[in-house]
Amino acid sequence: MLNILSILIGVFALLLGLPAFLPLLGWAWWFILPVAAVGALVGQLSASRTGRNFNLLLMLIGVIRLSLGGGIF
Repeated sequence: MLNILSILIGVFALLLGLPAFLPLLGWAWWFILPVAAVGALVGQLSASRTGRNFNLLLMLIGVIRLSLGGGIF
């Protein structure tokens, strides 16, 4: 059950993150990363690793996007 909740949190973070790939909206990842971190924490409490890994991947993508934009763009 926690794995499904973690995946749902990850999908929510992904939906929030899609517009953040547009130029000048990269700052939105500062708000999306904590959502993905909560999803990874919930996924860590689960017996399965799928939700945790999905959220960790989203966090990695967000950090790369922030680094490319200098943390702002």
